[in-house]
Amino acid sequence: MRLLLVEDFAPLAEATRRGLEEEGYAVEVAQDGAAALTRALTEEFDAILLDLMLPAVDGLQVLKTLRQRGVRTPVLILTAR
Repeated sequence: MRLLLVEDFAPLAEATRRGLEEEGYAVEVAQDGAAALTRALTEEFDAILLDLMLPAVDGLQVLKTLRQRGVRTPVLILTAR
């Protein structure tokens, strides 16, 4: 299963990526909303793990844009908000 992890706090992104990879997932990391949009619109993922508080483009705007463009990939929102 291929996942897109969208998290701007590098230590948390790395720990999450490592844990998911240990469980057998293939994980790609985007560190801001703009990078997440680019990747999610041009690559295939089985699921997206999305932080809400992101630089460049807020996580809710990322999700809204993806849905408006027809991307129906399941999204799990992870946030400290």
